[in-house]
Amino acid sequence: MLTIRQITEDKEAVIRGLEKKHFKNAQEAIDQVIALDDKRRSTQSVLDNNLAEVNALSRSIGALMKEGKKAEAEEARARVSALKETNKGLDATMTQAAADLQALLYTIPNVPYDSVPEGFGAEDNVVEKMGGMETELPKDALPHWELAKKYDLIDFDLGVKITGAGVPISKGKGARLQRALINFFLDEAYKAGYTEIMPPAVVNADSGYGTGQLPDKEGQMYHCEVDDLYLIPTAEVPVTNIYRDVILDEKQLPIKNCAYTECFRREAGSYGKDVRGLNRLHEFSKVELVRIDKPEHSKQSHQEMLNHVEGLLQKLELPYRILRLCGGDMSFTAALCFDFEVYSEAQKRWLEVSSVSNFDTYQANRLKCRYRTAENKTELCHTLNGSALALPRIVAALLENNQSPEGIRIPKALVPYCGFDIID
Repeated sequence: MLTIRQITEDKEAVIRGLEKKHFKNAQEAIDQVIALDDKRRSTQSVLDNNLAEVNALSRSIGALMKEGKKAEAEEARARVSALKETNKGLDATMTQAAADLQALLYTIPNVPYDSVPEGFGAEDNVVEKMGGMETELPKDALPHWELAKKYDLIDFDLGVKITGAGVPISKGKGARLQRALINFFLDEAYKAGYTEIMPPAVVNADSGYGTGQLPDKEGQMYHCEVDDLYLIPTAEVPVTNIYRDVILDEKQLPIKNCAYTECFRREAGSYGKDVRGLNRLHEFSKVELVRIDKPEHSKQSHQEMLNHVEGLLQKLELPYRILRLCGGDMSFTAALCFDFEVYSEAQKRWLEVSSVSNFDTYQANRLKCRYRTAENKTELCHTLNGSALALPRIVAALLENNQSPEGIRIPKALVPYCGFDIID
């Protein structure tokens, strides 16, 4: 969440940033934050003064009694009693103001960087780069859901029977292909210096609030109500929360973690041709990169993560493009985000396969994730993450872009992991 210092030092810049994200009532929300903070601070000041007076009076009572000034001692006792009663009300007022302030800050998104373009949605994102090989498919090229059926790779109907829509079952070479991708992504992350984590797939509410998935205004998380636990939408949540309420040493940064997990998203309201097959699922596999860094180094970390994801797509020989997201298409928590998309030649459309984001201090402030400098000062970290990569749409693009009359060709980088070079 935004820090009070960030808001009060340049209120107008914060409001402009929130308006770039099309956050409604930005001026009103920020004014309310400042008012609640003023109320909390002023109440704290009165309370501190009262407590100081209580302590001074309490110390004086014994001395007054020794001097025989009983009436003055009783008057001091009465004043102490009255102040304590007043302080109860002040403490309640201050506690409520702090709680209201925290709740309000949770509802305000991160402020985008100046480099984030203006815009309302996906149509306003800026294409930064395009790459990959040109794909020439047979005239009768099939979409991946037809290829999956033809080669008995993925069973969508069986998934509906066992669970419901959006949870397909992979089998045979389809399952081996996905396992190969997972191992390939993890090995590439290891080579790049990431430490692998095996986190839980369920988290508590504190973890959800820590990374900004809660409060879940859009109802995208699966909630286990009896135990008040949440199925993770991405490994970002448990891995980043490792550093909740932690003060790191400056020498430990940057921290580089990666994790493979299942991911669960309700995707409420998703329907139509754009979600057919593997295009959008309720459960899917993903390898996630997470970094914790110093503010002055986070820009370099972000670029290194972008280079890493681009390198994966190049090794998979897929046509891709990199988008700089506009303010209206960014996530609630991101300060800067780039999306990677691969081209589906059979569907004639771009499929998002990764988002690589810098959150500045926004998540760290929620998490209380800090580091101690060489000067022994405590500062908020920067957090970053990115998919490297999400499997469903990568599988879709691999199947569609590599189909031929002989079968589906496997990219060279994956052959050692698959144990076969063609699906036929």
